Amino acid sequence: MADETNGAPKPEAPQPRLQILTQYIRDVSFENIAVQKGLVSEGKPEVRVGVNLDAQKRGDDRYEVALKVKVDSKLPEGPVFILELDYAGLFVVQNVPDEQLHPLLMIECPRLIFPYVRRVVGDLTRDGGYPPLNLEMIDFLSLYRAEIARRQGQAAAPAAQA
Repeated sequence: MADETNGAPKPEAPQPRLQILTQYIRDVSFENIAVQKGLVSEGKPEVRVGVNLDAQKRGDDRYEVALKVKVDSKLPEGPVFILELDYAGLFVVQNVPDEQLHPLLMIECPRLIFPYVRRVVGDLTRDGGYPPLNLEMIDFLSLYRAEIARRQGQAAAPAAQA
């Protein structure tokens, strides 16, 4: 395509690039409370899942994105198990505008590593003596939007009190 002012072609903008270099378990804990206390779990336990995200710059164009999952399983008699998993991916991100970098790191990167987190959680619960826990799919876009709204609400609260 020729530039109308001098006839020279316009240089093409470099394409955005996202690549997973590696992914790994940073930390994992499975506390099998019911078995340690000699409790026989009868019935279906209440399972609560909490998710947290973190992203850190790890050099030129490299970012570590961590997906932290905590699972609490309880029966009326008491806790069954507690699972905590800190799973991370190391990503190369290039040619992404600054205003799009944070959403990319907090939405797309966790979306890419989530299937592996799901497998690890299922394996840990199965190996702990329970049916495998298959985590529901997570809508990282909704989580991101909720966190942005929460931060904006916190920023507006002190201003309203003044």
